[in-house]
Amino acid sequence: MSEANEFSGKTVDEAIDKGLATLGLARDAVAIEIVREGSRGLLGLGGEDALVRLSRLVPPASEAEPAPTVDARAVAREVLETLLRGMGIPARVDIAPPPPSESRAAFVLDIIGDDLGVLIGRRGETLRDLEYLARLLVAQKTGKTIHFNVDVEGYRTRRERVLRELAKRMAARVQVNGQPITLEAMPPHERRIVHLTLHDHPHVRTNSIGEGDHRRVMILRK
Repeated sequence: MSEANEFSGKTVDEAIDKGLATLGLARDAVAIEIVREGSRGLLGLGGEDALVRLSRLVPPASEAEPAPTVDARAVAREVLETLLRGMGIPARVDIAPPPPSESRAAFVLDIIGDDLGVLIGRRGETLRDLEYLARLLVAQKTGKTIHFNVDVEGYRTRRERVLRELAKRMAARVQVNGQPITLEAMPPHERRIVHLTLHDHPHVRTNSIGEGDHRRVMILRK
């Protein structure tokens, strides 16, 4: 079972649906833990969103998900191009191979154009929202969950390289002085990159601490 990721919504079902779309997984491919049921509050005031924690169930190697077909990739590209046209953003969409942190079943829709920073947003939040919407629409069109990522001119690939280098540098520091290091708050997919980078490190281990948007990776000596 992989690292747990948390998602919120007005109801438990909405939070679960949001998590499944974000992770690109079917409901039977995750373990679901309800952290908070959520409440409407008094007269609609002071309520709390529901919060769930989803963990990917890792299947045996013989049951690994097959790579997406060419048709699935074409549908995904068409959906994303339609979204971009609706946003008034002139750009093309290329299909690229997945980064090292993704499974062999994944592919990347890379948006190419001019002045596309608006699609990335703060800490990649706008890009994640666009990816969530694209996955949701593709699932509706194909009737199945297809795992893919959306990128903007290789931004996520470059970010992954930076995170891997950061993880290795901090691991070396922890190995030398023995003091734990806690990294800045990161979204789930970025924490996953750090965990994977150091998973087989002989001298350090990683742990996630905190809740929601404040969740961080801690690197400790074994």
